Amino acid sequence: MDPAVLRDDMVDSLQHESKGVVRSAWLSTAMRAVPREAFVGEQQAYSDRPFERLGTRVLSPSTAGRVLETLSPEEDDDVLVVGAGVGYTAAVLAEQVGAANVHAIDITRRLVIEARQNLAEAGYDAVLVDRRDGADGLPEYAPYDRILLEAAAIDPPRALLQQLTDDGRLVMPLGTGEQSLAVVEADGSVKRHGTVAFQPMLVEGEQADTVERNRTHREDRERARRAAQSRAGWEQEWIDWDG
Repeated sequence: MDPAVLRDDMVDSLQHESKGVVRSAWLSTAMRAVPREAFVGEQQAYSDRPFERLGTRVLSPSTAGRVLETLSPEEDDDVLVVGAGVGYTAAVLAEQVGAANVHAIDITRRLVIEARQNLAEAGYDAVLVDRRDGADGLPEYAPYDRILLEAAAIDPPRALLQQLTDDGRLVMPLGTGEQSLAVVEADGSVKRHGTVAFQPMLVEGEQADTVERNRTHREDRERARRAAQSRAGWEQEWIDWDG
């Protein structure tokens, strides 16, 4: 079947199903225009489910639509995608803001190469894709009107907030076990938009197949350690009051 027909069917279902994840005209037009098969292959392009690719989770069309609706970019916005993955969300954003205004980063080198190749094949080679630690953002091209973080963290990365315009927004999965899709303003205020399930952020040196890839687990342990060290004297278990 013609991929354009499949794309129309996909977007129609995302618009008219009870979940109604695609609501805006820009997103409907963009998702109909981007050849998803160039990013994920023909067999899985238009099924509404996530899958693994090179150690990363490729978002289902409904999840991609949901986060992009929440991001709500305007024409000519400067946008940063943290977690480039296969490049699909960057391509959809390019339809709205222009490919030259989309920047994407990923910590995994092979995903950077994959995203560049996919975007070029689909006609979005003006999108800049670079290898960076997502928590550091891409300060050389800041500030950004919108930042999309496609990985979970327990707190909004400070560097990303600093790279927003005064009225910009960061959209990200916030939390550990129970995550929520959050809109974070440049001043740090947070609004939550329902639950999500994303993979955690990686840090430099981690690989997708290592035992512990979750930055949040280490952060939880570190916070617990600091909390234990900051207890008042009467709370310290090691004090021998009888001695």
